[in-house]
Amino acid sequence: MRSTQIRQTFTDFFTSRGHQPVPSSPLVPDDPTLLLANAGMNQFKPYFLGETTPLFPRATSIQKCARTSDIDNVGRTNRHATFFEMMGNFSFGDYFKEDAIAFAWELLTQGYGLEKDKLWITVFENDDEAEHIWRRIGVPASRIQRLGMEDNYWSMGVPGPCGPCSEVNYDRGPAFGKEGGPAVDGERYVEIWNLVFMQFQRGEGDKKGNFPVLGELARKGVDTGLGLDRLAAILQDAQNVCTTDLLLPTFHTVQDLAGRACPDEGEEKVSFQVVTEHARSIAFLIADGVLPAKDGRGYVLRRLMRRAIRHARLLGIDGPVLPAATASVIGNLGSVWPELTTQAALIEQVVTAEEGSFTRTLAQGTRLLDAAISRTRHSGSAALPGETAFELADTYGFPLELTVEAARDAGLTVDEDRFAALLNEQKKRAKAGGKAKTAEALRKMDTYRELAARLPGTEFLGYEHLTAEATVTGLISGGTVVTTAGRGVEVELVLDRSPFYAEAGGQIGDSGTLDLTDGTRLQITDTRYGLEGFRVHTARVLEGELRTGSSGEAVVDAERRAGLMRSHSATHILHAVVMATLGEHARQQGSLVEPDRLRFDFAHFTALTPDQLHQIEQAVNGHVLDDPAVRAWYADRAEAEAAGAIALFGEKYGDTVRIVDIGDFSRELCGGTHVAHGSQVGAFRLLSESSIGSNLRRVEALTGHGTLRHLDTERRLLNELAGLLGTRPADTPDGLRKRLDSLAAAQAELGRLRAIELGSQAARLAEQARPTGGGQLVAQKITGVTPDELRQLASETLTHLPSGPAAVILALEHSGKALLVAAITPHLLGHGIQAAQVIARAAKTVGGGGGGTGALASAGGRRPEHLDQALTAAAEDATALLTQ
Repeated sequence: MRSTQIRQTFTDFFTSRGHQPVPSSPLVPDDPTLLLANAGMNQFKPYFLGETTPLFPRATSIQKCARTSDIDNVGRTNRHATFFEMMGNFSFGDYFKEDAIAFAWELLTQGYGLEKDKLWITVFENDDEAEHIWRRIGVPASRIQRLGMEDNYWSMGVPGPCGPCSEVNYDRGPAFGKEGGPAVDGERYVEIWNLVFMQFQRGEGDKKGNFPVLGELARKGVDTGLGLDRLAAILQDAQNVCTTDLLLPTFHTVQDLAGRACPDEGEEKVSFQVVTEHARSIAFLIADGVLPAKDGRGYVLRRLMRRAIRHARLLGIDGPVLPAATASVIGNLGSVWPELTTQAALIEQVVTAEEGSFTRTLAQGTRLLDAAISRTRHSGSAALPGETAFELADTYGFPLELTVEAARDAGLTVDEDRFAALLNEQKKRAKAGGKAKTAEALRKMDTYRELAARLPGTEFLGYEHLTAEATVTGLISGGTVVTTAGRGVEVELVLDRSPFYAEAGGQIGDSGTLDLTDGTRLQITDTRYGLEGFRVHTARVLEGELRTGSSGEAVVDAERRAGLMRSHSATHILHAVVMATLGEHARQQGSLVEPDRLRFDFAHFTALTPDQLHQIEQAVNGHVLDDPAVRAWYADRAEAEAAGAIALFGEKYGDTVRIVDIGDFSRELCGGTHVAHGSQVGAFRLLSESSIGSNLRRVEALTGHGTLRHLDTERRLLNELAGLLGTRPADTPDGLRKRLDSLAAAQAELGRLRAIELGSQAARLAEQARPTGGGQLVAQKITGVTPDELRQLASETLTHLPSGPAAVILALEHSGKALLVAAITPHLLGHGIQAAQVIARAAKTVGGGGGGTGALASAGGRRPEHLDQALTAAAEDATALLTQ
């Protein structure tokens, strides 16, 4: 059974049983506690936590997932992968264990035709109910095993739903491992389907991960996950995922690049499988908007890419590997996951650039490693220091495995214990920071959940109205739910009705005022979402005392909102123009919409040329002047995507979405506020373009009044320059060019005259030379020269002295600092004397240090009052050296 049929069989089975099919969410989740989507239930988390009312009682999905917790096992086991498709069915207070288990058994044994006697079941050690259901279905007690909390119990790690799991495992036979069931061998008895029963409410856990179970949930839920990779391997009788139809074309591509077949065992087999499996993860991550970076999800991608490249090099593939490998992924899976095909150009450019960069890193790391190996051998040690290996890995991105291999070839070992200790220290520092941020976010969300659980949702009126009669339904102060707040206190408040737009989609939140009927007055400074759909207004009490239940008039700052609308519509126009100019890959990666100002981030691989920037600015203004209509309409997600609406990376959309059309050239899913006609954007002006990371560019721009103010400032500056040059504004460039040419000529003439003057001064200094020891010495304090001229003067003075041993020492006080320069003849150099030796003691005298090698050296210090003393010391040291 091919993977397309496996997917369709799963979806048909559950939709025919009343489950709402839900598309996969992006790999980049709308959840501050998650780096990447790692389970089918991620997008349903608000339902399970009670933050949002479910739109349907039961659902089914095939979710893209990425996990790197088991990355080291990829290629070494038959079942681990960093990307997989999780097929799931979910119940939100509808059915529970009986139906969930029955569904799983029916689909596996009848829908997929798996042999019943090869299916083994695990249940939580205390879950008698689940075991009884399995036994009633026909699974004998001998194939049911009970496991503990670590294997068969689930929670989100925070207070909320939790419960036991039951896993379905398939016995792949003696060739895959020893007998004894899944409790003994996970390779032979491979887990294919996990049924999670959200049955209980858990409390806050301790540092060891233990938590109290507070009681049963009123509405129990079900979350299941059936791994497509593992089921395909079974149904296609494949050894592992690389030999299923999900990855076989990519597996063949890697073997073609290596020029040989993958062996049946050994380290080469691991490398073939790592390159193959990682290529799929890389393609999907980039397609969902992840780009290589030094941290976060971008680092996950970079690590996968570098690991794949390293294993390719171990296979002897010296040329590019990722472009061809990811292209095969796109060709194989693009019909199922169209974002792969849509972003094919982006994927190719990102992997090509990153592989080229890492290839250079490997070359640089190899040079540094060779030097470190040489030093280690010279010292007589048999082990390369762990600090060296860690620096190569942390600073230069050079993998430890390559360091170990190169050291072994040189007859050395690597202090891997020290490396591990350093890495552990780094992880602890990062984890401590991450935990603090996560804990703070979770505490805040707990407070929001407390309010959201007992308050109705806020009715948003801001698309049509900037004022509304509203009642305060909830208050938070200092992170705690309160009922009152006095004058001067900053609070977060919830309204039953609100005209204030909450920050989303790059557009910052509205501000304004709230005037209550009892005379209390508030300044609304920001509006945002505390939880999905839970609108929170940040405010300061200006007058009176704020109480829950008070009512009054909420008023949005209309001028500020108008500026935001101009910038948001301009962002949509800019997005369309950037893609039309640079290509479909140049999609929005982020934005910031402020009043009459915007910031727009997009995927691209080189800096934009001045001509491209001019072309983009002209095209945006052209669209604005055409005055296209701006229309917002609603549709279900599938209808919107079929109509060509662009969904932005990382944004989360419901089943019903809002689409904003601007003319016939821009159509995006968007919940933001916009102008009614394009011309209301006003003039558009690009300010800057820059890099903000690997393969990521940023432009900043102005709209409306912001552009007019900027143009007025530029006009004033131009008029001022024209006045200074005595020309008309239009002639300012030519006038300035002529002045600069004249200035350059004058400076050249001054330089020529100054050189003559310094030459004369050098000749006069040479006349003051005195015989010392076996040569000539000039030691003088100078005024009226720059530091550069001081060095030039010392060298020039030396040329005016007779041939033979000679030294020139010049001192200068400049800008509150003491400066010294020493120059010596080649004769002294030939006897092993350096100019730095002449002024070494003098440099300490003025409280500083010096530098330079060979015939010229300089020194400086912060004690100019000791300059005469330093000059005397230098003359004494020069005399001693000349006497040698």
